[in-house]
Amino acid sequence: MRIRTMPAVAAGCALLLLTGCGAADMTKQASPFANARGARTVTLSVQSWVGAQANVAVAQYLLEHELGYRVDTVQVDEVPAWDALSQGRVDAILEDWGHPEQEQRYVEDKKTIVKGGDLGVTGHIGWFVPTYFAKQHPDVTDWKNLNKYAERFRTPESGGKGQLLDGSPSYVTNDKALVKNLELDYRVVFAGSEAAQITQIQQFAKEKKPFLTYWYTPQWLSEQVPMTEVRLPPYEEGCDADPEKVACAYPHTPLQKYLNADFARGGGKAAELLRNFEWTTEDQNEVSLMIAEQKLSPREAAKKWVDNHHSLWEKWLP
Repeated sequence: MRIRTMPAVAAGCALLLLTGCGAADMTKQASPFANARGARTVTLSVQSWVGAQANVAVAQYLLEHELGYRVDTVQVDEVPAWDALSQGRVDAILEDWGHPEQEQRYVEDKKTIVKGGDLGVTGHIGWFVPTYFAKQHPDVTDWKNLNKYAERFRTPESGGKGQLLDGSPSYVTNDKALVKNLELDYRVVFAGSEAAQITQIQQFAKEKKPFLTYWYTPQWLSEQVPMTEVRLPPYEEGCDADPEKVACAYPHTPLQKYLNADFARGGGKAAELLRNFEWTTEDQNEVSLMIAEQKLSPREAAKKWVDNHHSLWEKWLP
C-alpha cells in the first residue's frame, strides 16, 4: 500500500494478513535474530498491504528451503521501516513506493542503507470509480466533473460531502491536499486498513453503488472489482514536492528494494538472493490472490508459487 502508499504482516515464522488499523510503529520491537553474529539469519520488514506480504512470503520460503537460513519478519509502517533498516533492526525492505527524504538521509548522507534493485513491479496510486459507474457516466473520469457527482458519492461518514475512501491513515497520500487544492466538494474518509477498505469496496460493488476511492495497482482486487481511474491534473516532476500545495496526479513508480548497508556487505547468499529477487505484477498478484481471496497461508501460497515457477526463481539463487 503504498504506499507512497501504497501506494502491504508478520511475526516470527507466521505471516498474518492485517485486518485492523494500519501497522503500528514496531521499530523498537527488534527481531531477536537481527544482527545475530555468525548465525544464518535474515530479518525482513513487512508492510501491511498484501502485495508486500506476497514478496516477503516467497523470499522467506526460498531463503529457508533453498539456502537454509532462519528468517524472521517484523511488521513496520512505511517510514519507521527506514529507521529500522538503518539501525539494523531489519535487513531488507522488499517493496518501497518512494520516500525521497528517507533515501536522501539514509542512502546518500548516512550511507547506512543501500539500494537493492528493482522489484520488477511498477506501482501507481490514483483515484478510481467502479467501471460499471464509469460506463454509465463517462465524464466522471475527468476530475473537473467530480463535483457534479459529489452527491452520488455521499455516505453517512462524509458529512454531506462526497466521500473519497482511503485505506490506512498510516499510508502516505496527497488526498487531503488534492481535495483542498482542486476545490472539490469531498471529504477523505479512512477505512482504517487495506482489508477494511477492500471490504467496503466489495460491499459497494455487490450492491452496484457508486464510490470514489484512493486505490493502487498492482492489487488483486482489481481483478474481482474492475475500476476505472479518474484523470487528475497530469503529474510533472516536482509537482508533489510541497505536500501542502499538491494539485497533480500520483506518479508511476518502479518499486524498489533496500538493504541495510552492513547486511548488503556481509549478508552472503541471502543478500545476493534478495538483490536478485525480481518478478512481475502478474507473479505478485498470483500470490496475493492466494493469500487474500483463496485464504491460503502466506507460506502455503509461497510454496505453491515456487513449485510452479522454477525457471524464474532459480535465476535468483546465488
